[in-house]
Amino acid sequence: MTNRTFKTGVSRHQASFLPPRVEDYVGGDNPVRAIEAFVAALDLGRLGFGHAGSGGGAGQPPYDPADLLKLYLYGYTNRIRSSRALEREAGRNLELIWLMKQLVPGYRTIANFRRDNWKALKATNREFVLLMRELDLLGGEVVAIDGAFFDGNASKGSVKTQRKLAKRLAEIEREIEAYGATLDANDSAEAERPPAGPEGNGGDGGGDVAQKVAGLMAKRTTLKADLAQLEENGQTQLSRTDKDARLLSKNGQVVAGYNVQIAVDDKHKLIAASEVVNDGNDAGQLYDVAKAARDELGVETLIALADCGYYNGQTLKDCEENGIVAYVPQARRTARLEAQDRISHEAFAYEAEANVYRCPAGSLLRPTQGRKTNGNRIEIRYVSRKSDCDACALRARCVSVKTPTRTVQRWEHEAVLERHRARMQDADGRMRRRAELAEHPFGIRRA
Repeated sequence: MTNRTFKTGVSRHQASFLPPRVEDYVGGDNPVRAIEAFVAALDLGRLGFGHAGSGGGAGQPPYDPADLLKLYLYGYTNRIRSSRALEREAGRNLELIWLMKQLVPGYRTIANFRRDNWKALKATNREFVLLMRELDLLGGEVVAIDGAFFDGNASKGSVKTQRKLAKRLAEIEREIEAYGATLDANDSAEAERPPAGPEGNGGDGGGDVAQKVAGLMAKRTTLKADLAQLEENGQTQLSRTDKDARLLSKNGQVVAGYNVQIAVDDKHKLIAASEVVNDGNDAGQLYDVAKAARDELGVETLIALADCGYYNGQTLKDCEENGIVAYVPQARRTARLEAQDRISHEAFAYEAEANVYRCPAGSLLRPTQGRKTNGNRIEIRYVSRKSDCDACALRARCVSVKTPTRTVQRWEHEAVLERHRARMQDADGRMRRRAELAEHPFGIRRA
């Protein structure tokens, strides 16, 4: 008996009915042939793929990871995410019948393959980017960065926030106290009641209250354990059904899932790099995604375009220091002051040589001693003289009775932002191009 290394499919050239050969199932320009050729060129051992068991019982050889990878890539390109759906398609979809040589892996085998080879699948994505570079499909000069929320395998109600857990714990503590008072009242009433006869039970449901208290005590223990886990991990949310999913909110949209970040190359609108994070805020993502794109593209410098949600001083500084020229519009935060006819900090001009700010009326704001920490930023305070403000014609629009002088906070690396603002003066064309590039892949996904 011959021992087989892997399960083997039926030869595509074996004569059969309708059509006479499996090879005739797909045309020469069918995309599945590209999947076949791509997987055949990969060194799966180097990428880290393991052998996935077929689940067929003792003596059954495993599926070749190359075949399971082909099935995974087909599902990826055709938006078939479910393992059960892939199993179903493998048995009826002519493209997959050709690609899989009539093999039909079970859904558990497919799911386990994805679970056990996650790092290898990410490495495969990098190999595909390298292939696109070799085929000259990537420009490697400009990328547009954007993000979108994707649902995880968890409902919104299943994700517990630290605030909700603490609130529920306080509620249970109150319920336990209330039931404890009920038990005390039952004990007092029992002591005053005449002894029950031989056939009497002398009870009035106090046992039910005790059971409820025991149930609440168990829930309290679970809640305390969840809060301790969050504190230990430095997290603010906990999901038991999908451990990495988080409640994310943006523009009124709330999902239990992930924030998927992509960098789209300018040449053919192909995704050069992607990252998955569980932070709903895009502000801290710019540098990490742009650096991943630069590394995947194999270039030393890169232009990165993003919308105003990515504006962050620290990430702009990181980009500038690492060969990434970022174009990110700054959100307007002075509309309320302008509506009140007040003077915003943007009206104050910095004079680098003298290290002072000049106000709209021409007076100077000078730096104070020491530095102020604002989150992760170290800032320098520039303050006006009270005598200048008292005599100023613009006083009513600038200061108040409680704050008779004006203060401007300057980040110690503000020069990075000034260079960025100067670059954004002529960036209208790039921002229009950003929208065309970044929205293209997500638009296709939603179509």
